[in-house]
Amino acid sequence: MEETTTFEAAAYTAQGTARERVRLPETLFDGTVNMPVMHQAVKAFLANQRQGNASTKTRGLVVGGNQKPWKQKGTGRARQGSTRAPHWVGGGTVFGPQPRAYDEYVPRQVRALARKSAFNARARENAIYVIDQFNYDAPRTKAMLGLVGKMGIGEQKVLILTDGVKPNVFLSGRNLPNVHVMPYSDVSTYHLLWSDVVLIEGSAIGHTLAPIKEEPITLPPRRGTPASTAAVSGRTAAAKKPATKKAAAKAPAAKKAAAKKAAKADSAKAPAKKAAAKKAAGTKRAAKKAAPKKKDK
Repeated sequence: MEETTTFEAAAYTAQGTARERVRLPETLFDGTVNMPVMHQAVKAFLANQRQGNASTKTRGLVVGGNQKPWKQKGTGRARQGSTRAPHWVGGGTVFGPQPRAYDEYVPRQVRALARKSAFNARARENAIYVIDQFNYDAPRTKAMLGLVGKMGIGEQKVLILTDGVKPNVFLSGRNLPNVHVMPYSDVSTYHLLWSDVVLIEGSAIGHTLAPIKEEPITLPPRRGTPASTAAVSGRTAAAKKPATKKAAAKAPAAKKAAAKKAAKADSAKAPAKKAAAKKAAGTKRAAKKAAPKKKDK
């Protein structure tokens, strides 16, 4: 199916504000969609992801079994030469998987045709959008989530193609399960067909869109980086409140500890008091005995 058509794509800013539509370059978006070539490219891509580490041991690799289990004749049993034969428990495996390479080679021109066909397939579905410029100063997942949500494609698989390597944009979309960010030059047929929507940075396809005025997105401050001194003072006050609560909670414990110490001190003094009382009683008895008795008249 070969047609020569022109495609237009909706354009947005990095914050999700709609702009004027952009005409896609005809050298890439000419309407060519070659299904067999795309199938070959995707099949080769998936095959090249396989590691091919599956491995089993044949009877020559299994440890043991060098000695004949019993003599050849006279036992009444079938003759056996090794306990590591395939029909023995713990023996080797026959025709099992061995480490191998599943690599498939696709010619460069075939890969280019498949990539071009995938772009045209998404353009036919009006699933290609142009972003004027990704100028993220720092990685912010909320900014990427706001862009996808404002465009109304939050529930779809989104492929974002940047003009060159942009770590801040990549880190912003890394934690989103339905968003995949990669450079425009590294995109493959598999990634294009995996996605439902493709966002392309304008400069990657030769469009330099002038910036438009829009209100900046007010995002909450990051953890560990307070936005103002008021926020810092609020955090310190909030941090002090639990300290007072802890001190109030510790006060009864301190009283209990003091009462326990006093009780221990009293218990330690009790034997000394008893001994003193016993001595006093003994002296009184001795004094009574020593006193002379009065004679009756």
